[in-house]
Parts: sequence; C-alpha cells; structure tokens
Amino acid sequence: MKKVRFQRANYVVSDLERSLDFYCNVLGFKLVFQKVSDTDSYTYDVFEIDRSAGLRFAVLATDTQENVMALTEVTGLDLPSKSPPFTSAIVLDVSDIDDIIAEVKNRGLTCYREDHLVTQDGREGREYGFLDYDGNLIVIYKINK
Repeated sequence: MKKVRFQRANYVVSDLERSLDFYCNVLGFKLVFQKVSDTDSYTYDVFEIDRSAGLRFAVLATDTQENVMALTEVTGLDLPSKSPPFTSAIVLDVSDIDDIIAEVKNRGLTCYREDHLVTQDGREGREYGFLDYDGNLIVIYKINK
C-alpha cells in the first residue's frame, strides 16, 4: 500500500499582513513562521509566477494540526481574479461558527447562503461558504452535538 501524508494547503494572496489578520484572528489559525522566499524558490516554477515578482511565505497551524496551511504573498504583479466555478477550497470544522460568520460579513467579504449539513453518517449541522480577500474559497461547518 502506498503511503501518503497531507502536508498543507496553500493559497496565493496579495497582502500577507491582511491575510494573516484574517486567517489568525477570524479563523483561529496560529502563525508558525514567515519568510521572504529566495529568488530561486520552486514556488515561482510550480505556481508559474514571473520571477520579477516578490514572494513571502507564511505557514499556519491549528491547535491540533501542525503546518496545515500556507499563504504565499505575491507582490509586484496583479493576481488574476477568480471566478466561478471555483476549482479549490479549504473546508474547516469550527467551534464558533456564528462569530466567524458575523466577522466575515463585517469585513464585507463575499458570502454564500448558509446550508443545512447532513454528513454521510447522518450527523447534522451547519455549513457556510465565503471568499477571502483574494477570492479563495473557504467553507466552514459545525456539527450539532
């Protein structure tokens, strides 16, 4: 059997400080570290970013998961806008769904309607989708106890 371990998701963002404020102070991630990427970073290749752009990188964790999310800031060029249908998302199990929804709305981010969630094993809860400042899709959910 092949072994695989999920390392982390990564979103490209235009403003690392603004994104860190959102991901840490609203969604509850913890900053592990950040750095300026080297000019020979593999990130330029795999994300097909022009090497004239500047890159910074931040790794985030949760209380129970190390290095589960990364944010890569690209400066010096305009990021393309994202439009539906979206091709990726992060999905987060959250404890304080009402507080997060209120703050997402307060920040004026694009929000989708809340939905009733029924899992494959019959548990029920709530789910809610929205876009971050750079149009990256995030879905949060809370299972009823």
